[in-house]
Amino acid sequence: MNKGKMAFAQIIDFASYSIFKRCVERYNGHHRMRTFSCWKQFLCLAFGQLTHRESMSDTLLCLGLNPDKLFHLGIGNLADKSTVSRANESRDWRIYQDFGLKLIEQARGLYKGDNQLKVELKGDVFVLDATTVDLCLEVFWWASFRKTKAAIKIHTLLDAKTSIPEFVFISDGKVHDVKILDEINIQRGSYYLMDKAYIDFSRLYYLQVEKAYFVVRAKDNIQFKKLKSREHDKINGILSDQDIYLTGPLSKDKYPDKIRRIEFYDSEYDRHFVFITNNFAVKAKTVAQLYKHRWHVEIFFKWIKQNLKIKSFWGQSENAVRIQVWVAISTYVLVAITKKKLNIDNSLYEILQYISICPFEKTPLHEVFSKGKLQEIKERNFNQLKINYN
Repeated sequence: MNKGKMAFAQIIDFASYSIFKRCVERYNGHHRMRTFSCWKQFLCLAFGQLTHRESMSDTLLCLGLNPDKLFHLGIGNLADKSTVSRANESRDWRIYQDFGLKLIEQARGLYKGDNQLKVELKGDVFVLDATTVDLCLEVFWWASFRKTKAAIKIHTLLDAKTSIPEFVFISDGKVHDVKILDEINIQRGSYYLMDKAYIDFSRLYYLQVEKAYFVVRAKDNIQFKKLKSREHDKINGILSDQDIYLTGPLSKDKYPDKIRRIEFYDSEYDRHFVFITNNFAVKAKTVAQLYKHRWHVEIFFKWIKQNLKIKSFWGQSENAVRIQVWVAISTYVLVAITKKKLNIDNSLYEILQYISICPFEKTPLHEVFSKGKLQEIKERNFNQLKINYN
């Protein structure tokens, strides 16, 4: 007698099969497919992500030890390792990219109106950054980075108000961070927070033309001419607030308009920072507070690296690596969707820990997390999670 759905199946319920099917059809994903469909492939990989499996063999062993439960998970007859490996090598990774983007779109709709920021702003606030995943050059020869090392980069535009990705792009390690600005659909009235790696005045001027705002940490060698000084507030760390023109031989042509330069001293960490922005209306203190929220994307990268499998890979080809990363991102978003849909107050970490330990448990998730603090599972408050400006 069926007493309910398993915990893993409850999570997967929020992944629309009809949308996934359209993604498969778009790239002819079932060409010459016999029994192991793209959906079963996604389920196997997602199971490995949600249960912290170390390898594909580990994932299939865990599933194989529970044969009577596979039908209820939607997997049915379990494929062998070679079948899964061939699917990862040959099936178009864009199927999983498109599906991941659809899940992101769904999550953004659910979290619309939420605000984790300490400042009140009308527009959306996005943080742009990239994380590098080091690889072995002899095995992942296609992921060019350095002479002795291979790597991929996961470029992410994160909504700082909700911690839901807006945009994800996977490249090899040689692609410079700033080039990803060309791939982003700029939203009018939104704020884009970036570090020094994204200083390219022609691209920043494009944000100005599109009527979007940026807050970027300035490089030390920036050349400028002061137009006027605004009131500064040394008590709150604002050492100067100036309207300037760029005077560098290249920068003045790439960014012909005036720009705002703010010097800020952080007494907590005894550090000095210089920000540039094209917003002349908000307070200088607000600009400094905004840049603090750039740390949200670092927390996101730390979370997925610690809790999902994107540092060790279950395949060696570029296609297999891209599929695994996109399934990992989809898994993160699915947990976020589950949390919102079931109105669970517990953190994503706590939900994921429960799924990893009890994937076959049939207790409804909303009941599990309504029973108070189960085991006081909390993420450790590492110093790395404290807000700073790097």
